[in-house]
Amino acid sequence: MDRLQFFTPVRISRGQNGPAAEIGSVTEAMDFLRKWPTGRRGPVYQCAVNCCSAALAGRMSAEEARKAFAGFARITRLLDDDMALPMGGENIGSVHAMRR
Repeated sequence: MDRLQFFTPVRISRGQNGPAAEIGSVTEAMDFLRKWPTGRRGPVYQCAVNCCSAALAGRMSAEEARKAFAGFARITRLLDDDMALPMGGENIGSVHAMRR
């Protein structure tokens, strides 16, 4: 396995009508971040970019970069709903409580 591949892709929602996009590596995450609108680039965006850059340079693992990218996707409400479901038997009501 390539050291820049994620163990599990990050699914990005393209809205209700489109299929989710899967970001499966640090390189794909960085490509996605480079296309992000300049006016919407805040501290969470910068953290994701810094982590992906560090992973590309070998100073951070791909999974650490994935966590930062997934956090960016969650905060910007791009994370696909399937990715936001809790693990281990929690019900859907607890998901909505966590996401408020």
